[in-house]
Amino acid sequence: MKIISHHNFLAILYLLFCGFFSGLLLAENTKTIENNNSYSYRLGSGDKLKITIFNQEDMSGEYTVDGMGNVSFPLVGSIAAKNLTLNEFEKKLKEKLVPDYLLNPKIVIEVLNYRPFYILGEVKIPNSYHYVSGMTYRTAIAIAGGFTYRAKESFVYVIHSNDPEQKEIETGLDALVMPGDIIRVEERYF
Repeated sequence: MKIISHHNFLAILYLLFCGFFSGLLLAENTKTIENNNSYSYRLGSGDKLKITIFNQEDMSGEYTVDGMGNVSFPLVGSIAAKNLTLNEFEKKLKEKLVPDYLLNPKIVIEVLNYRPFYILGEVKIPNSYHYVSGMTYRTAIAIAGGFTYRAKESFVYVIHSNDPEQKEIETGLDALVMPGDIIRVEERYF
């Protein structure tokens, strides 16, 4: 059996101490990020949903939020989904199904395809493009062929689809794109 010297013991104790407290700091930073994340995805026209109702294969399937913001569902008809979170929509669907059709349905809803984002202005290929989670405005510009030679390359203007005022705001290129965003790249004058 090898005996640890006093110096080695202190070094090991120091490393354990540092590891323990750095883990606590990392956990605290993660909690702060989660608590500050106020963005909760809201459904809108063009979203494609996968709705699973356990033990109800005939009702489970893929559904699309139509142009009016509704989802057409078997038995209950049209259900308003626009501007609802997934949890809010699940609750609304459950209220429509209980007690007339199902007693205690277990429902899982996922977004299969998010509505597209739109980019216009000083990009080479202005158009609508498929949204990908985690995409930045810089990435969106690259997908649209990049900046034209006349573009202001330091920021973009954005209208978020879930903003009731539809107010255009100036945003940095490394901010995250949200589904349905309308992105405008402004022209520079010199």
